[in-house]
Amino acid sequence: MDCERRCPSKVKIVDIVELCRSDLVKNGHILSKHKAIADNVMKFGNPFGEKEKVVDTLGKKPKKAKIGYFSGCTAAYRNKATSKAALSILDKLKADYTVVDETCCGSVLQRIGWNNDDVVEMMKKNVNSIAGLGVETLVLSCAGCYRMFKEEYPKYVKVPFKVLHMTEFLATQDLKLKARKGTATYHDPCHLGRHAHVYEEPRKVIKMIPELTFKEMEFNKSTSHCCGGGGGVRSAFPEHSKTIAQTRIDEASFADTIITTCPFCVNNLSMGADGKNVKIVDLTELVDELL
Repeated sequence: MDCERRCPSKVKIVDIVELCRSDLVKNGHILSKHKAIADNVMKFGNPFGEKEKVVDTLGKKPKKAKIGYFSGCTAAYRNKATSKAALSILDKLKADYTVVDETCCGSVLQRIGWNNDDVVEMMKKNVNSIAGLGVETLVLSCAGCYRMFKEEYPKYVKVPFKVLHMTEFLATQDLKLKARKGTATYHDPCHLGRHAHVYEEPRKVIKMIPELTFKEMEFNKSTSHCCGGGGGVRSAFPEHSKTIAQTRIDEASFADTIITTCPFCVNNLSMGADGKNVKIVDLTELVDELL
């Protein structure tokens, strides 16, 4: 996405790359690790091949409510602390919310060039499940899932509810947070930042934390560097992914805490930290800890 930001001719480079990937996949050319992930999504509804449904991992049952919570596969199956924190925050705020009977949002499949008809079917399934609960606002933990619902879903299906990333939701709340000393910086996830242009809300929430010193990295907001974990890179080329993450960690050497808002970024930056004395944390988890 940074290529598009830099391109003086405003060429839609991301669309071109993904169309090329789609053409390759249609002609039988797909990396084995990407094929395995796609097969898992199609069979189990998640890229990890987990048989348990998302709602079961969250420990709650869907019900009629104005706010729906969509955890996304990674927060449901791997970064469970993030989905747990999101539910805890909604409980503390006494929100009228429900979990939803979600399946993969389709982002993984679109990024690797999978058949778009399969992705659209997932979109329809998710939207019907959410709308059937009377949800007026959908709140999401994952930046990738958020981008799908915000930007990709409306291209193919009607989305009859408002879509908010968890940080956008939190930015509207009167949060009474406990103090936390130290120096923190914020890493903008590609899907939330350059794709969806959500920059100020996470920073607004961070600034609600008393006594915390906040400092930007040199490359931030629209110029932020990628963590290296997206676009199928980490699954197929983990060493390259780790090297990219290490450059971001080095850029934040002045901070004891790197805050971000995407489970992929949390995981990849943590891999890049490689024993360095820095904490990588999702903003949702930090807010729950201090609320």
